[in-house]
Amino acid sequence: MSIETLDIEKLNKDTGNQYELIVIMSKRSRQLAAQEKLQLDEKLKYFEGFEDDDEFSFNEEQENISKEFEKLPHATQRAVKEMKRGEIYFRYPQDED
Repeated sequence: MSIETLDIEKLNKDTGNQYELIVIMSKRSRQLAAQEKLQLDEKLKYFEGFEDDDEFSFNEEQENISKEFEKLPHATQRAVKEMKRGEIYFRYPQDED
């Protein structure tokens, strides 16, 4: 996997502050990772409670499901791409009053 250089000035157009930009992207990254974990847990929950009669085939299926999730791009990469495309919505708590 190659390293991609980010132009912070281009990404900064919405926030105007590079530190806020980093915080916004990191929060979005954590959201994506949490959603992904919930999806994985939901799919693997199917295998709970089965008897050990056919343990090998269940382990193989669980491994295949886990490998599918491992192939997904990292949550941070997805958050950066979303920010580049302008798909991230954010608001400031002090503006809600």
